[in-house]
Amino acid sequence: MTAIDTLISPAAASVMTDDDKQADAAPPPAFRPGDPRQDQRQDQRGQGKHHQGKPKRDKRDVHGWIVLDKPIGMTSTQAVAVVKRLFKAKRAGHAGTLDPLATGGLPIAMGEATKTVPFVMDGRKRYRFTVRFGEERDTDDSEGAVVATSAARPTLADVEALLPRFTGVIEQVPPRYSAIKIAGERAYDLARDGEVVELKPRSVEIFQLSVTDQPDSDTIVFEAECGKGTYVRAVARDLGRLLGCYGHICALRRTQTGPFGEEDMIPLDRLESLCDRAASGEGSLADILLPVETALDDIPALAVTRADAARLHRGQAVLLRGRDAPTSSGIVYVTVGGRLLALAELGNGELIPKRVFNLTGLTASTGRNKDV
Repeated sequence: MTAIDTLISPAAASVMTDDDKQADAAPPPAFRPGDPRQDQRQDQRGQGKHHQGKPKRDKRDVHGWIVLDKPIGMTSTQAVAVVKRLFKAKRAGHAGTLDPLATGGLPIAMGEATKTVPFVMDGRKRYRFTVRFGEERDTDDSEGAVVATSAARPTLADVEALLPRFTGVIEQVPPRYSAIKIAGERAYDLARDGEVVELKPRSVEIFQLSVTDQPDSDTIVFEAECGKGTYVRAVARDLGRLLGCYGHICALRRTQTGPFGEEDMIPLDRLESLCDRAASGEGSLADILLPVETALDDIPALAVTRADAARLHRGQAVLLRGRDAPTSSGIVYVTVGGRLLALAELGNGELIPKRVFNLTGLTASTGRNKDV
């Protein structure tokens, strides 16, 4: 389903505000009975129940993006919950899951920005990751159990000779511990229950894959640029098998998600500090947010008059006539007086609204990549 299809489909769009269903890349870690992390998760659930009697915090309308530099050990859902709490936002969701093992860019949409999530999820992603050779693990990363070992280690020449087989449009079998659904169940849930998970290969696109470093004989660092649905954990697994020495990811960082790069990321401790300062009257939360339309960098913008804006806001189509009328077609984002109004489909001189934005509440200050 493309971003345009998602915009047109109300059922699909409604998923964008559900934090737990924004999964296109990787699952939570594979907790096992007796694992202390499992006990910690159960303790956290118990604490949540203990606080159920407390009054709920006042929530408000917040519209914009935060690109969290997610720390290691935190799930994507936990990260969304933290950002949502800091801003006291009514709605929030993320644009592509990151493993707890992973760090880097986790774009978090609040309020009306959730309507633009499909454009970010459909964008290219960049990763920097380290593969440890000599072991294959059931999760294809260091969180899992060892399932195969080898004393062999590849040379850089051996690795680089195989990289062309992993670029372009390739067939890739997702990891057993992934968010892919099988008969309505997540693959990682079935795998944790001990069921044999058979996932079918699917086409993904890897635009670039290169070696950047070899810290020691066991590990090699890679950089990859890939399309939606690509698992770099599967790249590590398959590369290790082809080399005959097995492999898994031991470090992973996302450096780009659609229009959001490392220059947009903000560490959690920095975000908490800025929010505390804003609460005490030093600075503004609006200066921390990126505008809703930042997610639409690749979408043409179209300015309309206030009269046409009123029609679009009511969900009515607008006819565009005259010498200056646009002749192109496709999805555009519509502005009035420099303010985002709607996502609309342009064609045959007609502008049809698909998603109308109501930006009443806290919104981002004008501009992007501000020094906050």
